[in-house]
Amino acid sequence: MTDGTSTTGGNAAGDTGAGSGATAGRDAGAAPVRHGEWLEIRRHGAVAELVLDRRAAMNAVSTAFARDIADACAALAADRSVAATVLSSSHDRAFCVGADLKERNSLSDAELSRQRPIARSAYTGVLELPMPTVAAVHGYALGGGCELALSCDLIVADDTAVLGLPEVSVGVIPGGGGTQLLPRRVGAARAAELIFTARRVEAEEARELGLVDVRVPAGRARAEALGLAGRIAANSPVGLRAAKRALRTGWGTDLRAGLEIEDAAWRTVAFSGDRAEGVAAFNEKRSPRWPGE
Repeated sequence: MTDGTSTTGGNAAGDTGAGSGATAGRDAGAAPVRHGEWLEIRRHGAVAELVLDRRAAMNAVSTAFARDIADACAALAADRSVAATVLSSSHDRAFCVGADLKERNSLSDAELSRQRPIARSAYTGVLELPMPTVAAVHGYALGGGCELALSCDLIVADDTAVLGLPEVSVGVIPGGGGTQLLPRRVGAARAAELIFTARRVEAEEARELGLVDVRVPAGRARAEALGLAGRIAANSPVGLRAAKRALRTGWGTDLRAGLEIEDAAWRTVAFSGDRAEGVAAFNEKRSPRWPGE
């Protein structure tokens, strides 16, 4: 983890994925793609940026917004040219404030029950993206907003960030993965304290707890997240997806089972075009041109 300064160096937000071969330049100058009314996908070479853009509601997750997030994640998951994804926000004071409680207040019990699978699909959509994911947290990340960040592999937060799972204060519990994902980051006891008290955590404490991985000055979260994703995307797309699969699937298993999961993932890359290109590039002392297969 890092604290207080950007590690992006010379890698600007629009210069990510350098060295990642033929796929790095693909769509580098492509226009953003809208998914529904409040979601946008921007391409930065081999990095995709999924932008939460419901600014009028500080990105509160309504039924329609949840459906858009799930649909956009399905599109990203199917795109083999994406080596890493950044989840960001267009709002200047919030990453995401969680569920749309105004909408929730209007729902009957039957309507809430029908809405539940749609809401879940947004969080599982981010969680199950096959490529490495980085959350860029600026401002409030509360409830479902915190859970969207927790669904990413890495979290970059700037000094304006405020994170928390306050659901018990309104009579529910975290329902987007918070009770399972938070203890995996901070430990069971700390997760219990944060969830039971519903308290909010600012950036400095969040980094100390391990709730966020990189803390940067105010206004630097997006640039830092894109720079980090660019460094990730310089590596083999096949290797990245296999490594993520091994990390995610092996978590919580015993060592022997985990090693079998790792071996299965290794076998998916050991005979791939990316492996052949990586070894050839190393021996020829050049940057690899990943075929992505």
